[in-house]
Amino acid sequence: MARSSRPRTSTRRDSTALLDNLALDESAPGGRARQIYRALQTLILSGALKSGTRLPSTRTLARHLELSRTTVIAAFELLAAEGYIEGAHGSGTYVSRALERELLGKPPRRARAEAQTAPRLSSRGQFIRRLAAAPGPPPLKIFAPGIPALDAFPFEEWRRLLARVSRREGRRLFYPADPRGWPALRQAIAAYLGPARGVVCEPHQVIILSSARQAVDLAARLLADPGDTVWTEEPGYPESRAALEAAGLALAFVPVDGEGLSTADGRRLAPHAKLASVTPSHHYPLGTTMSLARRLDLLAWARSADAVVVEDDFNGEFRYGGRPLTALYGLDGGERVIYTGTFSRAMFPALRLAYMVSPAPLSDAFVRARGQLDGYAVAITQAAVAEFMAAGSFAAHIRRMRALYKERQDTLVELAKRHLKGALELEPSDAGLHLVGRLPPGISDEDVALALADTRVAPGVLSRFYGAGRTPKPAPSGLLLNYAPWAAAELREGVIALARAIEAAARAR
Repeated sequence: MARSSRPRTSTRRDSTALLDNLALDESAPGGRARQIYRALQTLILSGALKSGTRLPSTRTLARHLELSRTTVIAAFELLAAEGYIEGAHGSGTYVSRALERELLGKPPRRARAEAQTAPRLSSRGQFIRRLAAAPGPPPLKIFAPGIPALDAFPFEEWRRLLARVSRREGRRLFYPADPRGWPALRQAIAAYLGPARGVVCEPHQVIILSSARQAVDLAARLLADPGDTVWTEEPGYPESRAALEAAGLALAFVPVDGEGLSTADGRRLAPHAKLASVTPSHHYPLGTTMSLARRLDLLAWARSADAVVVEDDFNGEFRYGGRPLTALYGLDGGERVIYTGTFSRAMFPALRLAYMVSPAPLSDAFVRARGQLDGYAVAITQAAVAEFMAAGSFAAHIRRMRALYKERQDTLVELAKRHLKGALELEPSDAGLHLVGRLPPGISDEDVALALADTRVAPGVLSRFYGAGRTPKPAPSGLLLNYAPWAAAELREGVIALARAIEAAARAR
């Protein structure tokens, strides 16, 4: 340990009380010496041990902690090497006087002044911060949106696939990956989309992403300039809107009715928009399907305005009445439509895999932009999904889920008739994983959500999907009830809790 010949004065501080307060975090990584190092470092940087304070001897500290002296010496040597402590000949070991006082504990009276010198967000950063939802996992509560039937996913088969591709591919899985995505997965997606969704494409047009939101972000950055206008559905998916606004685009809130997005209103509001972001097969959150006439008119507008349509087909597979409808991309032939899909709803959310199909002339630009954005998706999960699809397991899983989700939707509708009559009317839907119920006039969906805060129930709040005061009409009040992951007992518990919460909100008016 480095020694200092600097004389010590009689005013030096002693840290004998340290023996009573020093506690090691046994859960922290590293051995005992590293734990002692971290504990003393924290005390020094917080100001609890001030510059010039004399530390207990290594022998005393070792005896107190019931550790070997060698362990304590190793910790002291590490602290000395980094300049936190220093030794004086014949005097002992001290907290270094050379440490900048500004790095030590700050007096409380200066906290407010220091906060003013903290790094500031840019105007763009402040805007994005306002757009983004608070961090943290979504609530795993009854009716919470966005969760599929995890109880019915074949996880044993999934584990076997992960092990198989790991053995077969070996080190290849750990090298930097292709920004376009795992070749076998892109081939499997292209082969699947033709017959399943009418999307005829080549593997080189398929780009693997971490979410459908990423496709919206890429389209906004590559196909529009800051200040350009984009059509967005009203109501619409908040995360997609946030991606568009974060790219500096102006939103035109185009109303959605029983036939889907109103193209007539879109033409009136923003005839020269550069993009349109839509969910035509199953609108989120209302669940409506865009009529064929509206689809054709949307494509005609895109051609005449030199615009591009971003089609989010997040629930396209889950249609219970007949075959799934042909995607917009299929009607367009891939000229003016960017098609996006996700495995998060079809398989499980933590998979974090989605894909986009770009018009062929734009594929190279999107691949380059995707590479700049975050490089590539994790290879082993891509390889396992490719195997899952090639074996026919993905298509079989989708068929099973259609039957299960129809059964669970029927159960929810029946329970609502029994317990929510007059409070929340639910109509069956021929697609999707949730139903939307409208509340009676005068009852706020936010109040109902507040009444449910301490329960196991957390439906989606319909008013949050509207333009937050940026559209002329007040937002309707309603609830989104996701039935996909819940068996009959949980659905019944959720419906009864809803009935009580709506009654409480009505009494509080």
